[in-house]
Amino acid sequence: MNELITAIPTGITAFTATNLDDLVILTLLFSQANANFRRRHIVIGQYLGFCTLVIASLMGFLGGMILPSHWIGLLGLVPIIIGLNRLLNWESDSSSDEESEIEISHTSTFASFLSPQACSVAAITIANGSDNIGIYMPLFAHSAIYELLIIITVFLLLVGVWCYVTYKLTCQNAIANLLTRYGNNFVPFVLIGLGVFIILDSASLTPIALTATCVCLTGLIKIIQTSKFKTQSL
Repeated sequence: MNELITAIPTGITAFTATNLDDLVILTLLFSQANANFRRRHIVIGQYLGFCTLVIASLMGFLGGMILPSHWIGLLGLVPIIIGLNRLLNWESDSSSDEESEIEISHTSTFASFLSPQACSVAAITIANGSDNIGIYMPLFAHSAIYELLIIITVFLLLVGVWCYVTYKLTCQNAIANLLTRYGNNFVPFVLIGLGVFIILDSASLTPIALTATCVCLTGLIKIIQTSKFKTQSL
């Protein structure tokens, strides 16, 4: 019984310690919600990403395939790509919101699980979760099966709490006005900074290699953008 009681605060402590930075990221994401990027995409994506991290930790606990930390760190390229794309295609993203509103309103809830928006949020969650795996693996390894189930249940409940709290923050007039006014300007830089931190912290790439990679990604995104513009003009 004592083990069951200690499993709850253990789960709360482990989740809080590894997800404090998600409060900032989720607040920024909720502030960007519009016709093309719904709140349900954020919640679904956060759950998909977090469940992936838990499953990866369980695989290590069960002795399955474990990815090296520097491989996990390469997932930091995902928020960098998303940030660069939003930075370089800001006008196009803003103008497409109204055009897609009617089409998105008829999208089923099931389709939201597989939507690019939800997958993007999931990718950011996973990319920012290398520390989660590093902490959850030993935590799970030292837990009995019933303690493990309680800890995972606590984790899943707290994901919902995190989403609710950050959504409520964006409902505060002062915060909402600030994020609405300036959110679009600094969200890409937050995503890029997050990716850079993840990659450098995990030593996946050297600063020079990371810089070269970002330059190449910028050029690639610009080429894709130019190709789309030419195709639409024909």
